[in-house]
Amino acid sequence: MFYQRFTFRLLLNLLLINSLALLLTYLILKTQLWFTIAGVSCMLLISIISLYNYINQIRADIKRFILAIKTRDHTLNFRNKSTKGSFPDLYSSFDDIIKTHKDIQLEQDAMFQLIKTILQQVPVGVIVLKDNNTVHEQAEISFFNEAAAALLKVPAYKYWHRLKEHLPLFAAEIQRIEKGGKRFLELKIQDKLIQLSTEVIPINLYNTNYRIISFQNIKDEIEQKEIEAWNRLIGVISHEILNSITPISSLSDTVNTMVTNKDSLNKEELEDLKPAIQAIKRRSIGLLDFVKDYRLIAELPTPELESHSIGEILQHIQILMQPFASAKNVKLTVGQTSSKITINIDLKLVEQALINLITNSIHALEDTTNPQIEIDYRLEQNKLFIDVTDNGKGIEPELAEKIFVPFFTTRKNGSGIGLTITRNIMKMHYGNLEVSSIPQEKTIFSLVFNYV
Repeated sequence: MFYQRFTFRLLLNLLLINSLALLLTYLILKTQLWFTIAGVSCMLLISIISLYNYINQIRADIKRFILAIKTRDHTLNFRNKSTKGSFPDLYSSFDDIIKTHKDIQLEQDAMFQLIKTILQQVPVGVIVLKDNNTVHEQAEISFFNEAAAALLKVPAYKYWHRLKEHLPLFAAEIQRIEKGGKRFLELKIQDKLIQLSTEVIPINLYNTNYRIISFQNIKDEIEQKEIEAWNRLIGVISHEILNSITPISSLSDTVNTMVTNKDSLNKEELEDLKPAIQAIKRRSIGLLDFVKDYRLIAELPTPELESHSIGEILQHIQILMQPFASAKNVKLTVGQTSSKITINIDLKLVEQALINLITNSIHALEDTTNPQIEIDYRLEQNKLFIDVTDNGKGIEPELAEKIFVPFFTTRKNGSGIGLTITRNIMKMHYGNLEVSSIPQEKTIFSLVFNYV
């Protein structure tokens, strides 16, 4: 509507000026009516000045409006001109835009305050750096929450170099991952050791570089997890040792009763002693095997990393395990043995991990119709998975974590160390061991490697 009115008025003014100009030209060339010529000249001049003032006024108002938007000046208004000005619709629109811009700004400020309040309340330390484009050391700290000040035992500094002077070790560790990433570090602050899980996220907003540094003290959590792990381990070890020591102690007492106060034994008494002595021997051997298994978990060799292709790994494991699987009437399928994707691993240790998983799968397939094991790999989100899948009895949800506890086993003659060793091998490769299971349908154990 405004543009139509503006165009109409502009054209009207131009038409009037052109008409006056033509009339003036005609009067000068064809007549000598000097008073009329003077009057028409004045009217033409007034029309030109009026058109100029009209356009210049609108230009000045638009300039004021744009400047107000740029400088976020919400005090400017065009109320008078929106009611009795030349273009009420235009100036009314200006007022509406300024009001909307003000409302958006107030909403953004409110949201910023809300986020700031939330970040002040979370138990995670958060520091936001606004990087100086020329001098890295002079980065300004845009946000420093209370948790960060409490964890680091420092005031909420405004500049990074001040924090660096106070905590040079913390600053150095942050600098190592300044491009983004996670890091675990230990700091001694006021004679107290804290363990921080730290992450840096770089971000660019409105052509300005920021770094969001978040960290939290996980020492208490780690200690709690360690206590729980030790309690479970001690419980299992105590159970195994008692299972061996109790019959040995009982049988030893029986043997001691049979030989006490006797200089010699007859044939019948010797025959009675043999089963007891043999049982003591069996349980002693079992106890020794248990200790050897424990040492096997605790004394895994340090990995010697070399580059190997996935195809090579899968071919080796197929050659190793195919005879064992065939002997148990299990169909073993190994896929993508021609893959050229390479990873840095200790081949012997990874083969041992796969042997443990496949052996467990073969045992899980006992009494299963059409037993099958599939071995393959996949790439997902910068991680490489080597999957061992079987259609055996599976793992009940309540046992999903217990199966990784040393010496815990659901098999009658199992040692309970295979999965523990496998997980330890993967931890030594900075990876992990994952499991998913649908009982009686499908179980997948995955060796997870970081792959970039």
